[in-house]
Amino acid sequence: MKTTLNALAEPNRLLIVELLRDGPLTVGEIADRLGLKQPQASKHLGVLRHAGLVEMTKIANRRIYNLKAEPFKEIDAWLESYRHIMNERFERLDDYLEDLQRKNVNDDDK
Repeated sequence: MKTTLNALAEPNRLLIVELLRDGPLTVGEIADRLGLKQPQASKHLGVLRHAGLVEMTKIANRRIYNLKAEPFKEIDAWLESYRHIMNERFERLDDYLEDLQRKNVNDDDK
């Protein structure tokens, strides 16, 4: 997962992933949409491919890139453990804020 997160840490690669969420694209289409030169887009796609985030299909002289679901499922599973922790913390914060609000109301009544 470290390789996956490192690959996604670069802003252009994250933008490429966002573009590919809508469906497969060629290197040229990705480069055009992001305002990159084709070699730059190819380099970023190579990193994403090495990290297992995208797959490439070659049709004639075109390389078409598509997202792979597995790495994103792994990230989601990893984040789920943190969601549980954060939900507990938010519940405790809610309880604390309700206590404060009750104390303020009681202080105002005096």
